[in-house]
Amino acid sequence: MTTRPDIPDNDRPPPVRAVFSAVTWKEIAHLLTNLPVAIVGFVYTVVMVSGTGALSVTAIGVPLLALGLYLSRQLGRLDRARARALLGVRVDEPTPIPGPKRSGGFFPWLWTSIKDPVGWRTVLYQLIRLPWGVLTFTVALTGLFVLWPVLPYVARGLSNVDRAMVRGLLSPSDELERRIAELESDRGVVVDTAAADLRRIERDLHDGAQARLVALAMGLGLAKEKLLEDPEGAAAMVDEAHGEVKLALQELRDLARGIHPAVLTDRGLDAALSSVATRCVVPVKVLVELPVEERPVEAIEGIAYFVVSELLQNVSKHAQARGASVEVWRADARLMIRVSDDGCGGADVSRGSGLAGLAERLGAVDGVLVVDSPAGAGTVVTAELPWRGRGR
Repeated sequence: MTTRPDIPDNDRPPPVRAVFSAVTWKEIAHLLTNLPVAIVGFVYTVVMVSGTGALSVTAIGVPLLALGLYLSRQLGRLDRARARALLGVRVDEPTPIPGPKRSGGFFPWLWTSIKDPVGWRTVLYQLIRLPWGVLTFTVALTGLFVLWPVLPYVARGLSNVDRAMVRGLLSPSDELERRIAELESDRGVVVDTAAADLRRIERDLHDGAQARLVALAMGLGLAKEKLLEDPEGAAAMVDEAHGEVKLALQELRDLARGIHPAVLTDRGLDAALSSVATRCVVPVKVLVELPVEERPVEAIEGIAYFVVSELLQNVSKHAQARGASVEVWRADARLMIRVSDDGCGGADVSRGSGLAGLAERLGAVDGVLVVDSPAGAGTVVTAELPWRGRGR
């Protein structure tokens, strides 16, 4: 009995077998459908190129070329889907071309569409597919009748050529293409994080200092009315208002410290993290080994402070630890942060907790967050940030 092999996840074709397996039949089906698919793609490409070439001297020729390349992209998407279903080739989808609004206007979008490397490589793919489709269709159809014993090997060889063409011509342009997709995702994270921070600041002001100041204004108004009738009562109310002023000022200081502490601006990460450590409910050792002559840019420094502050808050709230440590150092072009504790462990980024938010914030600036937290054995969180010195 022959076991049915599955298409492996690592994109490697399974070993060739003389017995016709499901994978072999899929490869034969791909070879037989190459010809009709190639005819459609070839006819469309020839008509598109010749038609837009003839109209290039008119005002509509260039926009039609941009439209033709866009439709070529869609043909490439169908070819990738067919290769994925029949050959097990998994190729990432190229990044879509931004619309006119995101491209800065119609003409920048038009220029980007015309020089689209993905569209042009799809055009090349459609042109060379016709002779290849004729060959593969003929060999596969003939092999079903006269090459039956060796057809699995022939189908594998021809299919491997198909796999190479799909990967070479229908994959994203290069590492830059994938990098653009990552940056677009990171930009969304940055926007969402900034919006969440603004909402948090607004909420803290509304529920904290603003409420106290409103109560203070009302208290001072009552004290003013009682000043002549009941001086002692008015004095007591003024004294109470004085206490409210102190509390409001403290809340405003805490809010400002949460946005960007003055000690971080004035004295750097060492002093700022030492200040954060004093507010933790367990003893914290802080070791910062950074070059004295060069500090990281304000954005990276602020994110590093925020990461340590959040991690120490987690230690205070959840770790049940007896002690913790914070280490910060520079390793080549990376700013390294390690926060560890001897608590209960069990922290998990995948649960959607505050650690997941930290990972997103770090990812938005090419950072990395690694959590090692076995249950009952403490937690070690390592964060990496790109090092960019000031003045660059």
